Amino acid sequence: MQDRTLTLGHSPDPDDAFMFYGLAKGLIPTPGLRFEHILQDIQTLNERATRGELDISAVSIHAYAHVCDQYALLPSGASMGDGYGPMLVAKQKFSREEIAHKRIAVPGTMTSAFLALQLWLGKSAKEFNCLVVPFDEIFQAVRNGVADVGLIIHEGQLTYRNEGLELCEDLGVWWGRENDGLPLPLGGNVIHKRHEPKLRKTISDILTASIQFSLDHRPEAVAHALQYARDMGADLADQFVGMYVNHWTLDYGERGREAIRRFLRQAHERGLIARAPGLEFVQ
Repeated sequence: MQDRTLTLGHSPDPDDAFMFYGLAKGLIPTPGLRFEHILQDIQTLNERATRGELDISAVSIHAYAHVCDQYALLPSGASMGDGYGPMLVAKQKFSREEIAHKRIAVPGTMTSAFLALQLWLGKSAKEFNCLVVPFDEIFQAVRNGVADVGLIIHEGQLTYRNEGLELCEDLGVWWGRENDGLPLPLGGNVIHKRHEPKLRKTISDILTASIQFSLDHRPEAVAHALQYARDMGADLADQFVGMYVNHWTLDYGERGREAIRRFLRQAHERGLIARAPGLEFVQ
């Protein structure tokens, strides 16, 4: 019998490459299933999720509020900013009041970074000047003066100093300070509800096994992830992977779930999203 093929969308980044190493290389069992890896930036994956195009996908937690009618969260695969997170950088240090009147380059309006920015500013997107720029072009936009401030995600959090830029605010630090030390929920994996619950559980177990395999075979998994590490050597890539593939990634746990609930509830209370969805996890 031919294996059933499922589409699996994730970002071409070291942390996702690390997470799916065992799966991509056929090092863990996937009985009766085959996964077609689709590598696209998170904003594109968020948009595709609104159309229900992929079977399994990485999405921003912000985007989950818009796709929860079609997708359920998988208990593994979280990216949590535990004392760190998306950063606002510029050629010089600006205050929150100053940033509110600057042009900000952002990596997508459905990213969790953008939702956190709105919460931090206390403003909706209509009330400040932002420019959507591919995440890997934000440094250039700030250096060239296309934007005054850049909202950076991914490995830029470790390399912004190399670009001659100053840190204005780390939104993960701010979030934890304001929310009882909870991590800032950034991304997660979801599965389409068109699949029956038994299959969802099987897929959930496979993806969790892939993450555990990488954590158990860290040097090989990091070596695999290096091909997606833009301007990072092995040590920096290993540091970045450790930030976003860790105990939170194996399972959100109750604190991780509470972080999502609080993040989306606050966004709803401030009119930034239409609803604060109940969290539907694959059991």
